[in-house]
Amino acid sequence: MRSPVLPLTWHIVRSSGRRGLQSRLLAAGAAAVGTFVLLVMVAAALGSGARADRTAWRTPEPARQATAVQALATTYVRHEPVTVVSLAQLPGRPETPAPPGLASFPEKGEVYVSPALASLLHRLPANQLADRFPKVSSYGTIGAAGLASPDELVAVVGRAPTDPAVSKEAEGSTVSDIDQSARASIAGFSGTRASLFTAYDQQTALVGVALLVMPVVVLAAASGRLGAARREQQLAALRLAGATPRQIIGMTVLETAALGAVGALTGAVVYGVLLPVLAEIPYGVGDWYVSQLWVGLRWLVTVVVAVTGLITVSAVSMLRQVATSPLGVAQQADPRRTRLIRLVLFVAVLFYVWGSTGGGQLSTRQVVGLLLLFYGAFWLFGPWVVDRLGRLVSRFARGPATLLAGRRLSDDPRGAWRTVSGLVLAGFAAGFFAVSMVGMDGSTHRDQVAVAGAHASQVCTLLRDAGVTATVDTVGEDDWDGLLTGTPGVIAHISGGGQARLDTAVTALTAANPARPPVTQDYATAGDRTAIGRFAEVSTATLALSFLVATASAGLTAAAGVLDRRRIYGLLRLAGTPLKVLDRARVCETVIPLVVLAGGTTATGVYASYRLNKAFGASLNVTGALELAACVAVGALAMFAAIGGSRPLLRRVTQDAVRSAD
Repeated sequence: MRSPVLPLTWHIVRSSGRRGLQSRLLAAGAAAVGTFVLLVMVAAALGSGARADRTAWRTPEPARQATAVQALATTYVRHEPVTVVSLAQLPGRPETPAPPGLASFPEKGEVYVSPALASLLHRLPANQLADRFPKVSSYGTIGAAGLASPDELVAVVGRAPTDPAVSKEAEGSTVSDIDQSARASIAGFSGTRASLFTAYDQQTALVGVALLVMPVVVLAAASGRLGAARREQQLAALRLAGATPRQIIGMTVLETAALGAVGALTGAVVYGVLLPVLAEIPYGVGDWYVSQLWVGLRWLVTVVVAVTGLITVSAVSMLRQVATSPLGVAQQADPRRTRLIRLVLFVAVLFYVWGSTGGGQLSTRQVVGLLLLFYGAFWLFGPWVVDRLGRLVSRFARGPATLLAGRRLSDDPRGAWRTVSGLVLAGFAAGFFAVSMVGMDGSTHRDQVAVAGAHASQVCTLLRDAGVTATVDTVGEDDWDGLLTGTPGVIAHISGGGQARLDTAVTALTAANPARPPVTQDYATAGDRTAIGRFAEVSTATLALSFLVATASAGLTAAAGVLDRRRIYGLLRLAGTPLKVLDRARVCETVIPLVVLAGGTTATGVYASYRLNKAFGASLNVTGALELAACVAVGALAMFAAIGGSRPLLRRVTQDAVRSAD
């Protein structure tokens, strides 16, 4: 016998009318937004790893049967790092393979540059940048295979084996040289150590992903419950008419899976179409190659299936009462209370997180795991708080709007929680990031250029010939506070200031020690600035996406709530309740849990950032309080705007009160 599930499902969809269509379009739209954001998050994490892999060849890997010598050096222009890879073929040895991005191993005197560096060489005067490299009639071009970003500044220089740039002195000896200078005899380019300027990218991106996952899950779960009240009423009627629980579940799975799949595929298509635009968003060393942000078919299918499955599971989870007590659902007799076990689990998780961040270093995996654990616990805890808030508000209400809001909060705490959960969880991200950007005083060595192993007279001559005025000091092995950190050399204090004069001085002093590029403040603070810069960039992107997802979630849930409660709103209008009171009750129903819970999560985020920074030996950024206040204000305004967007819908569903009530 043919199953009636499919024809019944199709009949219900077709007969649901314009309001049912609106709920389904909202659900598909939420699925599209969630899929798009998830794909962007996955692309950022995978793309960061691909970037790091493309820079690993620059750090030389020692080989027993070496065929060439490779040296890595880093210089700075306009505060931007320029990676210089010097290569020299050893005589009498087999030919060395070409480095990534080049067609062949560079000959002595050949210079290959990235497209961004070539453009900069043409824009800047030669005495500020070009004179740091051997003079050539034309530069070769490094292909994309050897670059992490189209904006990266990289040069590959062919040298003689006796050139000072590939001598043992090029290895570097200061603390700042770590990951910026290296030298080894090689047989190929199979290095595994990523560049200093890409090594932090994926780890930092994963922290942002962990903070964004739960708001996206909230949005997807909310989309699965859009139109839940209408669906419950329809399915309860079918259940009373003789439909089995299996048939009820099958109808729900068919409907929500189809909606979720359509929405998820739409989000995937939007992601694919916007890839060139997404590639223009800078991160770390610059823009992206489009191929780096393509997640691949496997990840694309996984995200689409995951979002579709999450929406379906969310919808099916609402059917327990329909299957076991259809009469109660039909009469709307389910109080939807929450249990104390939610509070117990939340407190247990807090103590676990407290103990885990008490001391010692935390790996990226541990940080991500703790964030996800906290988010999951708060997701369980939120409805319990909303339920208790509703009871308190109902008890102490002084007006009809507040009383209605309190009753709605206690009657359906899970639904009220879904409306505000996105912004509540985004508040945690705001509090976490706003005070975690560690400040660093970099003014100690401003307008200074240091050259290891140089002589003061030589430095004075080179600066005078370049037209740069400076005072020169000689430092020794006992000077650990300067740019050379215990390495003998010379420090020039450039007079007049200005980045152009500093770049001119660096270019002029390159000849003072061909084996060791001049050192500036940018070079000495590169490691800390890179880590802090990545964290700041991820924080900005995370906050923007969090509030985007939270606003979308609130707007969709508020609109669906109006559609689901249109019968209740109609009855209240028939009883003489003004439309203004109903709208004010909707706002109170959102504002009350939002103020309590968002304030709590924001404070928790600040504390979590404090514990994390303490574990890493860092300090909080006090000025981030202003940024935090701005984020909370913008998020609250966006939330109210999203809720206000459903006000015309409320007016329409209550215009004909008799028809809405019936």
